[in-house]
Amino acid sequence: MKNTTLNVTFNTDKIDALTFHMGKKDANLQTELTETIQKLYEKYVPQATREYIDDKVARDVLVKERPRKPAVPETADNQAAGS
Repeated sequence: MKNTTLNVTFNTDKIDALTFHMGKKDANLQTELTETIQKLYEKYVPQATREYIDDKVARDVLVKERPRKPAVPETADNQAAGS
C-alpha cells in the first residue's frame, strides 16, 4: 500500500496550543488528523469506488505477502548444460 504525505499550513501558536492541550488528554494530533481524513474519504467517495479501492489494496497486500521461489544457484552442471 502506497501512502501520500499531506502538508497543511496552520498558525504555529495555534498548533502549539493544540498539541499542548491534546497531550493533557492523551490525544495525538496525527491520529486525529488521520481519522478526520478517513471520515472525509467516506463522506465524499462513493461506496462503489471505496469497495473497488479496498479490493485493489487487498490484492496488492496478497501479492507482497506471497512467498517467492528461491533462485536456483548456479552450479558447474548448470553452466555446462547452458553452453
